Amino acid sequence: MPLYTPIVQGLPDKAPFIGTETLERASGIMTRARIGANESLFGPSPKAVAAMQSALVEAWRYADPENYDLKEAIAAHHGISPKNVATGEGIDGLLGLVVRMMVKEGTPVVTSAGAYPTFNFHVAGFGGALTQVPFKCDHEDLDGLLAAVEDTGATLVYLSNPDNPMGNYHSADKVAAFLDALPENTLLCYDEAYIEFAPEDARLPLNVDDPRLIRMRTFSKAYGMAAMRVAYALGHEEICATFDKVRNHFGVNRVAQIGAMAALDDQDWLDQVITEVEKGRARIAALAQAEGFTPLPSATNFVTVDCHGSAEFSTAIVQEMFKRGVFIRMPFVAPQNRCIRISVGNEAAMAVLEEEFSAGVAAARAVVGENA
Repeated sequence: MPLYTPIVQGLPDKAPFIGTETLERASGIMTRARIGANESLFGPSPKAVAAMQSALVEAWRYADPENYDLKEAIAAHHGISPKNVATGEGIDGLLGLVVRMMVKEGTPVVTSAGAYPTFNFHVAGFGGALTQVPFKCDHEDLDGLLAAVEDTGATLVYLSNPDNPMGNYHSADKVAAFLDALPENTLLCYDEAYIEFAPEDARLPLNVDDPRLIRMRTFSKAYGMAAMRVAYALGHEEICATFDKVRNHFGVNRVAQIGAMAALDDQDWLDQVITEVEKGRARIAALAQAEGFTPLPSATNFVTVDCHGSAEFSTAIVQEMFKRGVFIRMPFVAPQNRCIRISVGNEAAMAVLEEEFSAGVAAARAVVGENA
C-alpha cells in the first residue's frame, strides 16, 4: 500500500457534503426540486451563457494561467488594482489555498461550530488544530471567536457573513470592530459568498490595504455559475501574490473565466435574480408559518426554518421531503440542527415545494411522534 502521511492516514473517509446525485443513486429517487445546495436555479446571465457557448469551440486551448483578463475585470468591477485579486476554483478552492499558505501540523485555527464545513476539511488535511466556537442566538459569535483566537494564539480565523447555514448576518460595523480587535499576526478569512443578497449594512467597506483580511467572493451563488467553479479573493497584494505560489494555475478553466467576465458585465441580470430570491424567501416563509414553524431572517438565497423540535424531527422532514423528490438540507450541529434549510428555487421548483411541503412535514410528524 502507498505510504500515506500520518495526517492523511488519520482523516475520515468522507467528504464535507453528500451530493444530490449520491442520494439519487442510493435511493433510486430522482429529484424534482433541487433546493438544498443554495444553487441559483435562475441560472447564469444569458450574456454569460452566450459567451461560454462561443468559447466552447476553443475548448482545445488551455486557459491563461495568469487569469489576466478575469483579474482585470474583477478589479475594474471593484475599483481596485488587479494585484489585489486572486482567483480560484470556487471558494472551496480558495479556502484550501489559504489553509495551505497558513497552516502546518499543530497550527491553531478558529472557526464556528457548524459553519461551512469545507474550511474544516482543509484544516484537517494539513493537520491544523481547529477550535470551534458555538453559535450564539443563531449567529456566529464574534466575541467568542475573538476570545478563542486570544486563548489559542490562532493565526487564522474563519468568518462567513452572511453565514451558512443560518442565513443571518452581522453588520459591517460589528465585523470592522472584530477585525480591529484581532491580533496583528491573525488573518481573517472572510467568506462573502452570499453578499450580493445582503442588505447594505452588511457590506464591509472594501479595504485591500489591511494584511489581516482576505475576502472571498464567488460566481456560484447570485451569478448562477456553480458548475463552472470560479471565485476570487480580494486582499492585500502580498497575500494575493502568495496565492500564485501555491494555486493550480490552470484550475479556473478558460470557459469559466470568459463566462465570469460576461456575468460581471450584466448587473441587470444580477438585479433580477436578487428580486426573484426576495420573492422566493417570502414564499418559503409562508409555507413554514403555515406549519407552525418560524422562518429565520435571511440575507442569502435560502431560508433556514426553525421547526421547534428535535434534530430527529428535522432529519425526518429532510428525509420525507426527499422521498417526494424535494432535496433540502439542515444544519448539522446542535442546537441549529433543530432547523431545516431550503434554497430559493425557480418557479418550477417552488411549485413542487409548495405541493409537497405540508405532506412531507405531516409524514415526519408521524415518524417522530412526540419529539416533533
